[in-house]
Amino acid sequence: MSHRKTLLAASIIASLCIGGTLHAQDASKPEKTAPDKTKAQQLSAITVTGIRASEAMSLDTKQAANSHVEVVSAVDIGKLPAKNIADTIAQLPGVNIADAAGAEGGFDEADRASIRGSAPSLTLTTVNGHALASGDWFVVGGGGTRSASYSMLPSEVVSQVVVHKTSEAKLLEGGAAGSIDIITRKPLEFGKPFSAEASVGGVYSDLASSTKPQFNGLVNWKNSDDTFGVMLQGFYEERDLQREGQEMLGYSYIPTGSAVATQLGLTGVNGSASTGVFYPNLPGAALFTQTRKRKGGSIDLEWKVLDNLTLNLDGFYSKMDATDYNRNYMLRLRDRLPGDTLTSYSLQGNILSSAAMAPQAGLSQGIYDMISRPGESESSRYFTLDADWKVSDTLSFTFQGGTTKGTGNTPTQDVMEMDTGIGQSASYAMNGVGKPANWTLGGNNSSFDTATAGLSWIFGEQNIHVIDKEHWFQADGELDFDEGALASLQFGARYAEHTHDSPTDVAQGPNWASAVQFGPGSTIYPASGGNYPGSFAGDVGVGQMPSNIWYWTPAQLKALNAAYANRAVTGDTSSRLYPNGIYSMKEKNSAAYLQANFSGENWSGNVGLRYASTDENIGYTSPSIVESSYTGPYLNSAFYPGGWYYNHYKHHYGKLLPSFNIKFNLNSDGSLLARFAASQTLTRQDYGQLAGFLNLSDPLTADGMGSGSGSNPYLKPLLSTNFDASLEWYFAPRGLLSAAVYEMDLSNYYDYGTVTRTYLNNRLTYDRITNPSSTPIYSNYLVSVPVNVSGKLKGVELNWVQPIGDHFGTQVNYTYSNGHSSGGTYLYNADGTFGNNVAAGNRPLFGTSRDTVNASAFFEDAHWNARVNYTYRSSFYDGMMSVQGGSLGNTMPLLPYYQAGTGYLSFSAGYKFNEHLSVSFDAMNLNNPTLKYYVKGSQAGLGFDKAPEAFYTNGRQYYLTVNYKL
Repeated sequence: MSHRKTLLAASIIASLCIGGTLHAQDASKPEKTAPDKTKAQQLSAITVTGIRASEAMSLDTKQAANSHVEVVSAVDIGKLPAKNIADTIAQLPGVNIADAAGAEGGFDEADRASIRGSAPSLTLTTVNGHALASGDWFVVGGGGTRSASYSMLPSEVVSQVVVHKTSEAKLLEGGAAGSIDIITRKPLEFGKPFSAEASVGGVYSDLASSTKPQFNGLVNWKNSDDTFGVMLQGFYEERDLQREGQEMLGYSYIPTGSAVATQLGLTGVNGSASTGVFYPNLPGAALFTQTRKRKGGSIDLEWKVLDNLTLNLDGFYSKMDATDYNRNYMLRLRDRLPGDTLTSYSLQGNILSSAAMAPQAGLSQGIYDMISRPGESESSRYFTLDADWKVSDTLSFTFQGGTTKGTGNTPTQDVMEMDTGIGQSASYAMNGVGKPANWTLGGNNSSFDTATAGLSWIFGEQNIHVIDKEHWFQADGELDFDEGALASLQFGARYAEHTHDSPTDVAQGPNWASAVQFGPGSTIYPASGGNYPGSFAGDVGVGQMPSNIWYWTPAQLKALNAAYANRAVTGDTSSRLYPNGIYSMKEKNSAAYLQANFSGENWSGNVGLRYASTDENIGYTSPSIVESSYTGPYLNSAFYPGGWYYNHYKHHYGKLLPSFNIKFNLNSDGSLLARFAASQTLTRQDYGQLAGFLNLSDPLTADGMGSGSGSNPYLKPLLSTNFDASLEWYFAPRGLLSAAVYEMDLSNYYDYGTVTRTYLNNRLTYDRITNPSSTPIYSNYLVSVPVNVSGKLKGVELNWVQPIGDHFGTQVNYTYSNGHSSGGTYLYNADGTFGNNVAAGNRPLFGTSRDTVNASAFFEDAHWNARVNYTYRSSFYDGMMSVQGGSLGNTMPLLPYYQAGTGYLSFSAGYKFNEHLSVSFDAMNLNNPTLKYYVKGSQAGLGFDKAPEAFYTNGRQYYLTVNYKL
């Protein structure tokens, strides 16, 4: 660390020396050149129309900036095939987008954005420079992230998006890789006293075969003196989503002494219970349907009280209702295969790549999960009050107070888990990582059959409401200088209180006391209410897999759960309290900065220091048998008779963050630029890493080893030392050829290690057959938790923007990123002894795609416009999952899993009738990409390399919109 600080300090000292030398050389000038920021401010106030004009504006803003930025302007957004801001910025060099937050798999809309091959949590998203709280609709079984959900942000709400790839002291800390600032429109920036815009249309989702409405409207008024204005904007966007796929849900090893091990002649590896041969846990046909309703709006009041004082009140609200229904019809290999005798099989390396199992009376070869989540939603909002006070020609201040809140909600899960294929045969045959596996389950899969199906379990957490909030106040000042190389001094301070809580979680299970017969032949079950699409297997791209599978409707699941699920009584906080999912975090963040901006005849830049201080109070839950030394309050839960405690960890840290940017004009007209930057940036760890949910998979025997994942409140904040250099040639008003290199040296990055801990075995404790008195039974668990490691990320960016005549243009960019973690910390058992622990590190960095390619081309004349985009990112490390030990309940280390490389093709076209009326057409995911996930056993020390984990297809989406401007 000291070496990195020395390098950074040397860079900044060198910059000051350069600045001093240039200052001396320029001292004879009679007048000082205006700083670049003035040009940027002028550009942002210009109203432009058309793809070509807005592209020129974006490049001008980039060229004028003293730091390394990428820019997308408003009309670019209006003409791009993009339906949220992540889609909008996907074409920029060095920007990656992800289809989801991670655990829920990929969907058809970009949800997260990141910079230069880093994880989304290392990129800070701000709105007009301030924080934005966010939520996720899928909050079951995980914690929160600091990355923003872009599915909450329709592209129509912005004026400009600026991607900061290098840091400045004046920028809000929190993005080690950089920050994305969303700049919204302001009432007094409009050219006319009254303006109105409206877009009305619909979206057709081909996989769901449905059409839903889309609306966006804006009204702006300002008085004739340009001293007071009001802007109102509203949006309502509805869309049906259908995702069809195949999931494996991890891998299990064949245990020694099992029937299959004997049949295959397998023995233990190094004396362990594992034979070293693995098979997929639960190959399944997964159908996910959802209706997304994104609605909200904004209001902005701008009042120029005096010639030198302007007030601005700004508010934004967005909510997405995301009720969904997830079905997964699976082979029960995890529980059944080790004890079966196979009628046929094949081995590929250390993977049992195919197997066939004969029917056995009374034995279930399948398991079926139906999970309906009515009322699932996420929301984001903010309110700010700004004052812009120009004290004199050289001194100005801005003040801002604000609040922001994001939520993620899963109020209800209606669940039935069924044993299926009782007394039936089953088989599977894997096809590698490129194609889904073939599999079969005997019997009738198209309708509910009481003879071959019966209740396995009712599960599902209820009443989950994750709340993310921040309140802040900041004051900034700027002092301009008329002479010399020192253009201005900027200074300021900020204080914020941030909370992130999951205060409630209630579990449910089957109500055995209802004295009903849940098993085969029961009369309590209704007839099936629907079926998978008959084209399901073909849509997913597999030759043989059940299609036309039966399911109960959400209404039927609701009725079944109301009658037969054991849920908490209203107002009862103890009977079904689920402590695993309860946590809280409170941070008090303060910062102060000083930044000097320099400008000369052929150069400009800045150097600054920002000090960031954090006091954090992390509240998390743990069983008393493990954390018996803690004195936190006892959580009274009859559901967990062993007892849980609510614990707190308090921590303070402060970091001084230097930054330096310099830009040189290498020719007389300023079209050839060179930039250099060095900085240190800080990112606070994700909430889910510090205080996330504790998720456990119970072993089937008390002396078996379970698995799970949890959090680590002792994680240190991530500190990154960054270097950046770029060369930019603006060879035409809409032309750019550029290259950049960058490196990030990451201290206190995180990766997953494992630790052995003892927890209540929920499966065995509440097994009504083997343990009717529910006497607490405890087992050991190999739990994955995040630990601090080191990391390095470096890469190259190439960008070419080329105008072709008066009406055509193209853009092609490529980003190469190479990121890897190293080191790691060995973890110890709760009693201080060294157990079955695995060091973290020595893996790729989360979210790092080695190759990212973007290509686009457009045409535009007075009436017609068209644009085609293609973006591709190569595979990236996306998380960890457990390897289970079959019926013996033994567990191996977690497996790293990856999302395979994926490309996306989109298209837009429009016709402008006149200045007021136009029509547009957008097509998303035209190539109908299949999202593929795989695990890498070799990175966990296991005897196989790549194995498939999941395949998803989401279909195409077509938007037709009529646009009106007054």
